[in-house]
Amino acid sequence: MKKTDNTGWVGMMVLPCVPEKNNSVRLLSRMPRFYLCLSLLILQSTLPGVTFSQGLPAAVKQKLQQLAIPESAIGVYAQEIGKNQPMVAVNADAAMNPASVMKLLTTYAGLELLGPAYTWPTMLYANGKIIDGVLHGDLIIKGYGDPKLDLENFWLLIHRLRQTGLHEIKGNLILDHSHYDIPFDDPGEFDGQPYRTYNVLPEALLVNYRTSTIHLFPEPEKNAVRVVVDPLPESLRVQNNLKLTQGKCGDWQNLLTIDVTADKEDKNNFAVALNGSFSRQCGKQSYMLSLQDSAVYTRDLFKRLWGQQGGVFHGDVMSGQTPQSLSPLKIYQSPPLADIIRGINKYSNNIAARQLYLTLGIGDVVINNSPATLTKSEVAIRQWLASKQLNFPELVVENGSGLSRKEQISARHMGQLLLAAFNSPVMPEFISSLPIAAVDGTLKNRFTDTPVKGLAHMKTGALNNVRALAGYLLDKSGRRVIVVFFVNHEQAGQSRAAMDTLVQWVYNRQ
Repeated sequence: MKKTDNTGWVGMMVLPCVPEKNNSVRLLSRMPRFYLCLSLLILQSTLPGVTFSQGLPAAVKQKLQQLAIPESAIGVYAQEIGKNQPMVAVNADAAMNPASVMKLLTTYAGLELLGPAYTWPTMLYANGKIIDGVLHGDLIIKGYGDPKLDLENFWLLIHRLRQTGLHEIKGNLILDHSHYDIPFDDPGEFDGQPYRTYNVLPEALLVNYRTSTIHLFPEPEKNAVRVVVDPLPESLRVQNNLKLTQGKCGDWQNLLTIDVTADKEDKNNFAVALNGSFSRQCGKQSYMLSLQDSAVYTRDLFKRLWGQQGGVFHGDVMSGQTPQSLSPLKIYQSPPLADIIRGINKYSNNIAARQLYLTLGIGDVVINNSPATLTKSEVAIRQWLASKQLNFPELVVENGSGLSRKEQISARHMGQLLLAAFNSPVMPEFISSLPIAAVDGTLKNRFTDTPVKGLAHMKTGALNNVRALAGYLLDKSGRRVIVVFFVNHEQAGQSRAAMDTLVQWVYNRQ
Protein backbone atom coordinates (compact mmCIF):
# COMPACT_ATOMS: atom_id res chain seq x y z
CA MET A 1 0.00 0.00 0.00
CA LYS A 2 0.97 3.61 -0.35
CA LYS A 3 0.45 6.34 2.21
CA THR A 4 0.97 10.09 1.83
CA ASP A 5 1.23 12.75 4.54
CA ASN A 6 -2.02 14.08 6.02
CA THR A 7 -4.25 12.27 3.58
CA GLY A 8 -4.94 8.80 4.92
CA TRP A 9 -4.68 6.02 2.33
CA VAL A 10 -4.84 7.46 -1.16
CA GLY A 11 -3.89 4.55 -3.32
CA MET A 12 -3.99 0.76 -3.40
CA MET A 13 -1.60 -1.69 -5.05
CA VAL A 14 -3.40 -3.83 -7.61
CA LEU A 15 -3.45 -7.35 -6.17
CA PRO A 16 -3.98 -10.48 -8.32
CA CYS A 17 -7.21 -11.47 -6.55
CA VAL A 18 -8.53 -13.08 -9.74
CA PRO A 19 -6.35 -15.99 -11.01
CA GLU A 20 -5.24 -16.45 -14.53
CA LYS A 21 -7.62 -18.51 -16.59
CA ASN A 22 -7.11 -22.34 -16.40
CA ASN A 23 -4.33 -22.07 -13.82
CA SER A 24 -5.57 -23.69 -10.63
CA VAL A 25 -2.05 -24.40 -9.39
CA ARG A 26 -1.17 -20.69 -9.44
CA LEU A 27 -4.48 -19.92 -7.76
CA LEU A 28 -3.55 -22.13 -4.81
CA SER A 29 -0.12 -20.53 -4.59
CA ARG A 30 -1.76 -17.12 -4.40
CA MET A 31 -4.39 -17.82 -1.79
CA PRO A 32 -2.59 -15.71 0.87
CA ARG A 33 -2.72 -12.73 -1.47
CA PHE A 34 -6.36 -13.41 -2.17
CA TYR A 35 -7.19 -13.25 1.53
CA LEU A 36 -5.08 -10.12 1.92
CA CYS A 37 -7.03 -8.47 -0.88
CA LEU A 38 -10.31 -9.57 0.67
CA SER A 39 -9.23 -8.11 3.99
CA LEU A 40 -8.41 -4.80 2.34
CA LEU A 41 -11.82 -4.64 0.71
CA ILE A 42 -13.44 -5.26 4.09
CA LEU A 43 -11.35 -2.47 5.59
CA GLN A 44 -12.46 -0.13 2.79
CA SER A 45 -16.11 -0.70 3.58
CA THR A 46 -15.89 -0.64 7.36
CA LEU A 47 -13.25 1.91 8.36
CA PRO A 48 -14.30 5.48 7.44
CA GLY A 49 -10.90 6.86 8.34
CA VAL A 50 -9.17 4.75 5.69
CA THR A 51 -9.68 6.07 2.15
CA PHE A 52 -8.87 3.76 -0.74
CA SER A 53 -9.32 6.27 -3.53
CA GLN A 54 -7.64 7.55 -6.63
CA GLY A 55 -5.08 10.28 -6.71
CA LEU A 56 -5.41 13.22 -9.02
CA PRO A 57 -6.40 12.60 -12.64
CA ALA A 58 -3.44 12.90 -14.98
CA ALA A 59 -4.81 16.03 -16.67
CA VAL A 60 -5.09 17.83 -13.31
CA LYS A 61 -1.58 16.75 -12.31
CA GLN A 62 -0.25 18.11 -15.58
CA LYS A 63 -1.94 21.50 -15.02
CA LEU A 64 -0.51 21.75 -11.51
CA GLN A 65 2.98 20.85 -12.76
CA GLN A 66 2.77 23.52 -15.43
CA LEU A 67 1.86 26.05 -12.73
CA ALA A 68 4.58 24.82 -10.34
CA ILE A 69 1.98 24.08 -7.67
CA PRO A 70 2.94 21.00 -5.62
CA GLU A 71 0.29 18.50 -4.53
CA SER A 72 1.22 19.27 -0.92
CA ALA A 73 -0.30 22.77 -1.45
CA ILE A 74 -3.73 21.49 -2.46
CA GLY A 75 -6.62 19.72 -0.79
CA VAL A 76 -9.00 17.83 -3.07
CA TYR A 77 -12.06 15.76 -2.28
CA ALA A 78 -14.67 14.42 -4.72
CA GLN A 79 -17.43 11.98 -3.81
CA GLU A 80 -20.53 10.82 -5.59
CA ILE A 81 -23.59 11.20 -3.40
CA GLY A 82 -24.76 7.76 -2.33
CA LYS A 83 -21.29 6.22 -2.39
CA ASN A 84 -19.38 5.29 0.75
CA GLN A 85 -15.94 6.39 -0.43
CA PRO A 86 -14.59 9.35 -2.41
CA MET A 87 -13.38 8.96 -5.96
CA VAL A 88 -10.59 11.46 -5.34
CA ALA A 89 -9.00 12.42 -2.02
CA VAL A 90 -5.63 14.14 -2.13
CA ASN A 91 -4.26 15.84 0.97
CA ALA A 92 -7.90 15.80 1.99
CA ASP A 93 -7.29 15.87 5.76
CA ALA A 94 -4.91 18.85 5.77
CA ALA A 95 -6.24 21.99 7.44
CA MET A 96 -6.38 24.67 4.75
CA ASN A 97 -7.63 28.20 4.31
CA PRO A 98 -10.87 27.95 2.27
CA ALA A 99 -11.31 31.71 1.68
CA SER A 100 -14.96 32.51 0.90
CA VAL A 101 -15.91 28.83 0.65
CA MET A 102 -16.23 29.13 4.46
CA LYS A 103 -19.52 30.90 3.74
CA LEU A 104 -20.97 27.45 2.98
CA LEU A 105 -20.61 26.55 6.66
CA THR A 106 -22.15 29.82 7.82
CA THR A 107 -25.12 29.77 5.45
CA TYR A 108 -25.92 26.09 5.94
CA ALA A 109 -25.78 26.53 9.72
CA GLY A 110 -27.98 29.61 9.40
CA LEU A 111 -30.64 27.76 7.44
CA GLU A 112 -30.80 24.94 9.99
CA LEU A 113 -30.41 26.95 13.20
CA LEU A 114 -32.59 29.94 12.23
CA GLY A 115 -34.81 28.55 9.46
CA PRO A 116 -35.24 29.73 5.83
CA ALA A 117 -38.02 32.14 6.82
CA TYR A 118 -36.00 33.87 9.56
CA THR A 119 -36.05 37.69 9.43
CA TRP A 120 -34.17 40.41 11.29
CA PRO A 121 -36.17 43.23 12.92
CA THR A 122 -35.19 46.89 12.92
CA MET A 123 -37.10 48.81 15.59
CA LEU A 124 -38.17 52.46 15.29
CA TYR A 125 -39.09 54.37 18.44
CA ALA A 126 -40.50 57.82 19.09
CA ASN A 127 -38.87 59.29 22.20
CA GLY A 128 -41.35 62.08 22.62
CA LYS A 129 -44.95 62.94 21.86
CA ILE A 130 -46.36 62.80 18.35
CA ILE A 131 -48.94 65.53 17.77
CA ASP A 132 -50.59 65.90 14.35
CA GLY A 133 -47.79 63.94 12.69
CA VAL A 134 -45.01 65.94 14.36
CA LEU A 135 -42.57 64.18 16.70
CA HIS A 136 -41.55 66.53 19.52
CA GLY A 137 -38.48 64.55 20.42
CA ASP A 138 -36.01 62.08 18.96
CA LEU A 139 -36.49 59.25 16.49
CA ILE A 140 -34.56 56.14 17.59
CA ILE A 141 -33.59 53.34 15.22
CA LYS A 142 -32.35 50.13 16.90
CA GLY A 143 -30.69 47.52 14.73
CA TYR A 144 -30.43 43.79 15.33
CA GLY A 145 -27.92 42.97 12.62
CA ASP A 146 -30.07 42.99 9.47
CA PRO A 147 -27.58 41.82 6.78
CA LYS A 148 -29.57 43.42 3.99
CA LEU A 149 -30.60 46.89 5.09
CA ASP A 150 -29.41 48.11 1.70
CA LEU A 151 -30.49 51.23 -0.20
CA GLU A 152 -33.74 49.69 -1.42
CA ASN A 153 -34.72 48.25 1.94
CA PHE A 154 -33.74 51.38 3.88
CA TRP A 155 -35.98 53.35 1.53
CA LEU A 156 -38.76 50.88 2.31
CA LEU A 157 -38.16 51.26 6.06
CA ILE A 158 -38.52 55.04 5.75
CA HIS A 159 -41.60 54.65 3.57
CA ARG A 160 -43.27 52.52 6.21
CA LEU A 161 -42.30 55.05 8.87
CA ARG A 162 -44.07 57.72 6.82
CA GLN A 163 -47.12 55.47 6.62
CA THR A 164 -47.53 55.80 10.40
CA GLY A 165 -48.54 59.41 9.74
CA LEU A 166 -45.28 60.89 10.98
CA HIS A 167 -44.00 63.66 8.71
CA GLU A 168 -41.82 65.93 10.88
CA ILE A 169 -39.12 65.21 13.43
CA LYS A 170 -38.21 68.07 15.77
CA GLY A 171 -35.43 66.22 17.59
CA ASN A 172 -32.42 64.13 16.58
CA LEU A 173 -31.91 60.77 14.94
CA ILE A 174 -30.54 58.30 17.51
CA LEU A 175 -28.79 55.16 16.22
CA ASP A 176 -28.79 52.21 18.64
CA HIS A 177 -25.98 49.71 17.89
CA SER A 178 -26.06 48.06 21.32
CA HIS A 179 -27.15 44.62 20.07
CA TYR A 180 -23.54 43.82 19.09
CA ASP A 181 -20.87 43.32 21.72
CA ILE A 182 -17.82 42.82 19.50
CA PRO A 183 -14.31 44.28 19.51
CA PHE A 184 -13.62 47.41 17.50
CA ASP A 185 -11.22 46.45 14.70
CA ASP A 186 -9.35 48.36 12.05
CA PRO A 187 -11.15 47.87 8.69
CA GLY A 188 -7.82 48.15 6.90
CA GLU A 189 -6.06 45.55 9.03
CA PHE A 190 -6.72 42.67 6.64
CA ASP A 191 -5.10 44.09 3.51
CA GLY A 192 -4.53 47.80 4.00
CA GLN A 193 -7.69 48.75 2.07
CA PRO A 194 -9.91 50.39 4.73
CA TYR A 195 -12.25 51.99 2.17
CA ARG A 196 -13.09 48.83 0.22
CA THR A 197 -16.61 47.58 0.89
CA TYR A 198 -15.54 43.98 1.50
CA ASN A 199 -13.65 45.20 4.60
CA VAL A 200 -16.70 46.82 6.23
CA LEU A 201 -17.03 45.62 9.81
CA PRO A 202 -20.27 44.30 11.35
CA GLU A 203 -22.67 46.80 12.91
CA ALA A 204 -25.99 46.07 14.55
CA LEU A 205 -27.45 48.93 12.50
CA LEU A 206 -25.63 48.84 9.18
CA VAL A 207 -27.30 50.93 6.48
CA ASN A 208 -26.45 50.09 2.86
CA TYR A 209 -23.09 48.68 4.03
CA ARG A 210 -22.03 52.38 4.30
CA THR A 211 -21.33 52.17 0.59
CA SER A 212 -21.12 54.71 -2.20
CA THR A 213 -21.09 53.01 -5.60
CA ILE A 214 -19.11 54.66 -8.38
CA HIS A 215 -20.71 53.80 -11.73
CA LEU A 216 -18.58 54.22 -14.88
CA PHE A 217 -20.26 54.76 -18.26
CA PRO A 218 -18.23 55.00 -21.51
CA GLU A 219 -19.43 57.84 -23.76
CA PRO A 220 -17.68 57.37 -27.13
CA GLU A 221 -19.53 60.30 -28.70
CA LYS A 222 -17.88 62.60 -26.15
CA ASN A 223 -14.64 60.58 -25.94
CA ALA A 224 -15.16 60.55 -22.21
CA VAL A 225 -16.12 58.41 -19.22
CA ARG A 226 -19.18 59.53 -17.28
CA VAL A 227 -19.04 58.98 -13.53
CA VAL A 228 -22.16 58.66 -11.36
CA VAL A 229 -21.98 58.11 -7.59
CA ASP A 230 -25.00 56.60 -5.81
CA PRO A 231 -25.76 57.59 -3.17
CA LEU A 232 -23.72 60.79 -3.33
CA PRO A 233 -23.38 62.21 0.19
CA GLU A 234 -22.86 65.92 0.76
CA SER A 235 -19.47 65.13 2.27
CA LEU A 236 -18.04 63.48 -0.88
CA ARG A 237 -16.36 65.26 -3.80
CA VAL A 238 -15.40 63.34 -6.96
CA GLN A 239 -12.77 64.38 -9.51
CA ASN A 240 -12.96 62.48 -12.81
CA ASN A 241 -9.65 62.29 -14.68
CA LEU A 242 -10.37 59.07 -16.57
CA LYS A 243 -9.43 58.73 -20.25
CA LEU A 244 -11.56 56.64 -22.61
CA THR A 245 -9.61 54.06 -24.64
CA GLN A 246 -10.44 51.73 -27.54
CA GLY A 247 -8.67 48.53 -26.48
CA LYS A 248 -9.96 45.37 -24.88
CA CYS A 249 -11.55 45.67 -21.46
CA GLY A 250 -9.43 43.06 -19.66
CA ASP A 251 -8.87 43.62 -15.95
CA TRP A 252 -10.30 47.13 -16.00
CA GLN A 253 -9.80 47.76 -12.26
CA ASN A 254 -6.02 47.54 -12.65
CA LEU A 255 -6.06 50.20 -15.37
CA LEU A 256 -7.45 52.91 -13.14
CA THR A 257 -6.55 54.25 -9.73
CA ILE A 258 -8.93 55.64 -7.16
CA ASP A 259 -7.24 57.95 -4.68
CA VAL A 260 -9.16 58.73 -1.50
CA THR A 261 -8.21 61.72 0.64
CA ALA A 262 -9.85 62.58 3.93
CA ASP A 263 -10.19 66.22 4.96
CA LYS A 264 -7.73 67.10 7.72
CA GLU A 265 -10.31 68.98 9.78
CA ASP A 266 -13.29 66.67 9.20
CA LYS A 267 -12.33 63.05 8.51
CA ASN A 268 -15.84 62.32 7.24
CA ASN A 269 -15.36 64.68 4.29
CA PHE A 270 -13.62 62.98 1.38
CA ALA A 271 -12.19 63.78 -2.00
CA VAL A 272 -12.04 60.90 -4.49
CA ALA A 273 -9.89 61.24 -7.62
CA LEU A 274 -10.29 58.79 -10.51
CA ASN A 275 -7.17 58.50 -12.68
CA GLY A 276 -6.07 56.19 -15.47
CA SER A 277 -7.96 54.71 -18.40
CA PHE A 278 -11.23 52.92 -19.05
CA SER A 279 -12.06 51.06 -22.28
CA ARG A 280 -15.27 51.60 -24.19
CA GLN A 281 -15.38 47.80 -24.52
CA CYS A 282 -16.08 47.47 -20.77
CA GLY A 283 -19.58 48.88 -20.92
CA LYS A 284 -21.00 49.95 -17.57
CA GLN A 285 -18.91 48.96 -14.55
CA SER A 286 -19.16 49.73 -10.85
CA TYR A 287 -16.68 50.23 -8.02
CA MET A 288 -17.77 50.41 -4.38
CA LEU A 289 -16.25 52.38 -1.52
CA SER A 290 -17.14 52.74 2.15
CA LEU A 291 -15.90 56.08 3.37
CA GLN A 292 -17.98 57.84 6.06
CA ASP A 293 -18.55 56.48 9.52
CA SER A 294 -21.94 55.00 10.27
CA ALA A 295 -23.46 58.09 11.91
CA VAL A 296 -22.58 60.52 9.13
CA TYR A 297 -23.50 58.10 6.34
CA THR A 298 -26.86 57.19 7.90
CA ARG A 299 -27.70 60.84 8.64
CA ASP A 300 -27.05 61.94 5.06
CA LEU A 301 -28.99 59.05 3.55
CA PHE A 302 -31.88 59.39 6.01
CA LYS A 303 -32.22 63.12 5.34
CA ARG A 304 -32.28 62.57 1.59
CA LEU A 305 -34.80 59.69 1.58
CA TRP A 306 -36.98 61.25 4.28
CA GLY A 307 -37.11 64.50 2.33
CA GLN A 308 -37.92 62.67 -0.91
CA GLN A 309 -40.98 61.21 0.79
CA GLY A 310 -42.18 64.57 2.07
CA GLY A 311 -40.70 64.34 5.55
CA VAL A 312 -39.05 67.15 7.50
CA PHE A 313 -36.06 66.60 9.76
CA HIS A 314 -34.54 69.38 11.87
CA GLY A 315 -31.93 67.61 13.96
CA ASP A 316 -28.61 65.81 13.75
CA VAL A 317 -27.54 62.22 14.34
CA MET A 318 -25.88 60.55 17.32
CA SER A 319 -25.42 57.13 18.87
CA GLY A 320 -27.37 56.08 21.93
CA GLN A 321 -29.44 53.37 23.56
CA THR A 322 -33.17 52.90 23.55
CA PRO A 323 -34.95 53.53 26.86
CA GLN A 324 -36.53 50.29 28.09
CA SER A 325 -39.82 52.05 28.74
CA LEU A 326 -40.46 52.76 25.05
CA SER A 327 -42.62 50.64 22.77
CA PRO A 328 -41.81 50.45 19.06
CA LEU A 329 -43.50 52.92 16.76
CA LYS A 330 -42.77 50.59 13.83
CA ILE A 331 -40.96 47.29 13.31
CA TYR A 332 -39.36 46.72 9.94
CA GLN A 333 -38.58 43.10 9.02
CA SER A 334 -35.76 42.15 6.68
CA PRO A 335 -36.21 39.83 3.68
CA PRO A 336 -36.16 36.14 4.72
CA LEU A 337 -32.88 34.34 5.27
CA ALA A 338 -33.45 32.11 2.22
CA ASP A 339 -33.28 35.25 0.05
CA ILE A 340 -30.37 36.81 1.91
CA ILE A 341 -28.07 33.80 1.57
CA ARG A 342 -28.37 34.03 -2.21
CA GLY A 343 -26.50 37.32 -2.05
CA ILE A 344 -24.01 35.89 0.43
CA ASN A 345 -23.10 32.85 -1.67
CA LYS A 346 -23.72 33.92 -5.25
CA TYR A 347 -21.88 37.24 -4.90
CA SER A 348 -19.69 36.43 -1.88
CA ASN A 349 -21.02 39.21 0.34
CA ASN A 350 -18.56 39.26 3.25
CA ILE A 351 -20.31 41.69 5.57
CA ALA A 352 -23.70 39.95 5.20
CA ALA A 353 -22.00 36.63 6.02
CA ARG A 354 -20.40 38.15 9.13
CA GLN A 355 -23.73 39.55 10.32
CA LEU A 356 -25.41 36.18 9.76
CA TYR A 357 -22.62 34.47 11.71
CA LEU A 358 -23.16 36.83 14.66
CA THR A 359 -26.86 35.95 14.67
CA LEU A 360 -26.21 32.20 15.04
CA GLY A 361 -25.43 32.55 18.74
CA ILE A 362 -28.60 34.52 19.49
CA GLY A 363 -31.41 33.07 17.38
CA ASP A 364 -34.66 34.99 17.85
CA VAL A 365 -33.37 38.44 18.80
CA VAL A 366 -36.74 39.56 20.14
CA ILE A 367 -37.05 36.64 22.57
CA ASN A 368 -33.32 36.37 23.35
CA ASN A 369 -32.68 40.08 23.71
CA SER A 370 -29.02 39.83 24.69
CA PRO A 371 -25.96 41.17 22.86
CA ALA A 372 -24.50 39.11 20.02
CA THR A 373 -20.89 38.04 20.45
CA LEU A 374 -18.38 36.05 18.42
CA THR A 375 -18.02 33.59 21.30
CA LYS A 376 -21.75 32.81 21.33
CA SER A 377 -21.66 32.17 17.59
CA GLU A 378 -18.68 29.84 17.78
CA VAL A 379 -20.33 27.83 20.56
CA ALA A 380 -23.53 27.59 18.49
CA ILE A 381 -21.63 26.37 15.40
CA ARG A 382 -19.75 23.69 17.32
CA GLN A 383 -22.83 22.45 19.14
CA TRP A 384 -24.70 22.28 15.84
CA LEU A 385 -21.91 20.28 14.18
CA ALA A 386 -21.77 17.91 17.17
CA SER A 387 -25.53 17.35 16.94
CA LYS A 388 -24.99 16.18 13.35
CA GLN A 389 -22.10 13.88 14.35
CA LEU A 390 -19.70 16.06 12.38
CA ASN A 391 -16.35 16.19 14.13
CA PHE A 392 -14.05 18.78 12.56
CA PRO A 393 -11.12 19.17 14.99
CA GLU A 394 -9.07 21.29 12.59
CA LEU A 395 -11.92 23.81 12.04
CA VAL A 396 -11.12 27.44 12.82
CA VAL A 397 -13.83 30.09 12.30
CA GLU A 398 -12.89 33.72 12.91
CA ASN A 399 -15.85 35.61 11.44
CA GLY A 400 -17.72 33.15 9.22
CA SER A 401 -17.07 34.95 5.94
CA GLY A 402 -13.72 33.51 4.85
CA LEU A 403 -12.18 37.00 4.81
CA SER A 404 -9.54 35.77 7.21
CA ARG A 405 -6.03 34.41 7.38
CA LYS A 406 -6.99 32.28 10.40
CA GLU A 407 -10.02 30.34 9.19
CA GLN A 408 -9.37 26.76 8.14
CA ILE A 409 -11.06 23.45 7.36
CA SER A 410 -10.01 20.31 5.49
CA ALA A 411 -11.26 19.41 2.03
CA ARG A 412 -12.70 16.15 3.37
CA HIS A 413 -14.69 17.89 6.08
CA MET A 414 -15.98 20.50 3.66
CA GLY A 415 -17.12 17.58 1.51
CA GLN A 416 -18.83 15.95 4.49
CA LEU A 417 -20.54 19.24 5.27
CA LEU A 418 -21.86 19.43 1.70
CA LEU A 419 -23.07 15.84 1.93
CA ALA A 420 -24.93 16.63 5.16
CA ALA A 421 -26.47 19.70 3.50
CA PHE A 422 -27.64 17.60 0.57
CA ASN A 423 -29.47 15.28 2.99
CA SER A 424 -30.93 18.17 4.99
CA PRO A 425 -34.50 19.52 4.79
CA VAL A 426 -33.00 22.90 3.84
CA MET A 427 -31.17 21.42 0.83
CA PRO A 428 -33.27 23.22 -1.83
CA GLU A 429 -32.69 26.65 -0.30
CA PHE A 430 -29.00 25.94 0.26
CA ILE A 431 -28.17 24.70 -3.24
CA SER A 432 -30.22 27.43 -4.91
CA SER A 433 -28.05 30.01 -3.15
CA LEU A 434 -24.88 28.82 -4.89
CA PRO A 435 -23.50 30.31 -8.11
CA ILE A 436 -24.42 28.32 -11.23
CA ALA A 437 -21.67 27.55 -13.73
CA ALA A 438 -21.74 30.01 -16.67
CA VAL A 439 -25.08 31.42 -15.47
CA ASP A 440 -24.79 33.76 -12.49
CA GLY A 441 -22.85 34.98 -9.48
CA THR A 442 -19.10 34.44 -9.29
CA LEU A 443 -19.36 31.59 -11.84
CA LYS A 444 -21.11 33.64 -14.50
CA ASN A 445 -18.01 33.80 -16.71
CA ARG A 446 -16.66 30.36 -15.86
CA PHE A 447 -17.26 27.05 -17.72
CA THR A 448 -19.00 29.06 -20.46
CA ASP A 449 -17.91 26.83 -23.36
CA THR A 450 -18.01 23.48 -21.58
CA PRO A 451 -20.65 20.79 -20.98
CA VAL A 452 -20.57 21.76 -17.30
CA LYS A 453 -22.51 24.95 -18.12
CA GLY A 454 -25.63 25.10 -15.95
CA LEU A 455 -24.83 21.79 -14.22
CA ALA A 456 -22.59 22.93 -11.35
CA HIS A 457 -23.69 24.81 -8.23
CA MET A 458 -20.41 25.88 -6.61
CA LYS A 459 -19.00 28.50 -4.26
CA THR A 460 -15.72 30.16 -5.14
CA GLY A 461 -13.12 31.62 -2.81
CA ALA A 462 -10.16 33.94 -3.39
CA LEU A 463 -7.54 35.58 -1.21
CA ASN A 464 -3.91 36.34 -1.86
CA ASN A 465 -2.22 32.91 -2.18
CA VAL A 466 -5.58 31.14 -1.74
CA ARG A 467 -8.11 29.81 -4.24
CA ALA A 468 -11.01 27.50 -3.51
CA LEU A 469 -14.00 25.88 -5.21
CA ALA A 470 -16.64 23.67 -3.60
CA GLY A 471 -20.14 22.51 -4.35
CA TYR A 472 -22.25 20.13 -6.39
CA LEU A 473 -21.94 18.86 -9.96
CA LEU A 474 -24.41 16.86 -12.04
CA ASP A 475 -22.25 14.64 -14.26
CA LYS A 476 -23.08 13.40 -17.77
CA SER A 477 -24.74 10.27 -16.37
CA GLY A 478 -27.02 12.25 -14.11
CA ARG A 479 -25.08 11.48 -10.91
CA ARG A 480 -24.67 14.21 -8.31
CA VAL A 481 -21.08 14.64 -7.14
CA ILE A 482 -19.56 16.76 -4.38
CA VAL A 483 -16.33 18.47 -5.46
CA VAL A 484 -13.93 20.39 -3.19
CA PHE A 485 -10.63 21.90 -4.36
CA PHE A 486 -8.44 24.11 -2.11
CA VAL A 487 -5.14 25.70 -3.13
CA ASN A 488 -2.91 27.41 -0.55
CA HIS A 489 0.20 28.50 -2.46
CA GLU A 490 1.88 31.60 -3.85
CA GLN A 491 0.78 30.48 -7.32
CA ALA A 492 -2.83 29.94 -6.23
CA GLY A 493 -4.03 32.84 -8.37
CA GLN A 494 -3.13 30.83 -11.47
CA SER A 495 -4.84 27.59 -10.35
CA ARG A 496 -8.23 28.08 -11.98
CA ALA A 497 -7.30 25.90 -14.97
CA ALA A 498 -6.43 22.98 -12.69
CA MET A 499 -9.67 23.34 -10.74
CA ASP A 500 -11.78 23.53 -13.87
CA THR A 501 -9.98 20.51 -15.32
CA LEU A 502 -10.92 18.45 -12.25
CA VAL A 503 -14.57 19.52 -12.50
CA GLN A 504 -14.70 18.54 -16.17
CA TRP A 505 -12.96 15.23 -15.45
CA VAL A 506 -15.61 14.43 -12.82
CA TYR A 507 -18.33 15.36 -15.30
CA ASN A 508 -16.93 13.12 -18.06
CA ARG A 509 -15.91 10.08 -16.00
CA GLN A 510 -17.48 6.72 -16.78
